[in-house]
Amino acid sequence: MTRPRTAVLWVTLLFAAACSSPPQEHHYTLTPASATAPAAGAASTPSVAVGPVTLPESVDQPQLVVQAGANQVARYDLHRWAGPLKSEIARVIAANLAQDLGTTRVWVYTQAALSNPDYQVLVDVQRFDSALGDAAVIEALWTVRRAAGGDPKTGRSLVREPASGAGFDPLVAAHSRALARVSRDIADAIRAP
Repeated sequence: MTRPRTAVLWVTLLFAAACSSPPQEHHYTLTPASATAPAAGAASTPSVAVGPVTLPESVDQPQLVVQAGANQVARYDLHRWAGPLKSEIARVIAANLAQDLGTTRVWVYTQAALSNPDYQVLVDVQRFDSALGDAAVIEALWTVRRAAGGDPKTGRSLVREPASGAGFDPLVAAHSRALARVSRDIADAIRAP
């Protein structure tokens, strides 16, 4: 009597294990500050190419990398960026600049839509720190080069944006808000004489 019960128990356990679903991956994307599209760009508005963007290798990963201590990070295999983080950052900065400058003539440098921009924006992200339930920190060195020549404009943006709650969604939203502030610094440099 024990053998049939044990066999039934094993069959039930194997069936339950086969029917259980694997852990689900979550994919995140950065978002521009405003969802409204800028007005169609006139010839007097500048054209801007954003990129290339560079990142520290420690965070240039498909997985979200989160601070786990003063000198430690954790990589979350089930929480991933929807695309390469460099591309996400360039796309969001381009969208923010289009809004800030009031033009549709802004694109990511790797796109070949326009080959001769008035400005090229290079972004070197020094820090892209993530602390769950706390804040996102972005430190970026950026350069604005004018196609017509002249000295490039350089700047440094250091932004700490609090997360509005625990979990990954508020943290990714904080990174998006931090990038909006970096984008405003770059837009101010483009507008400056």
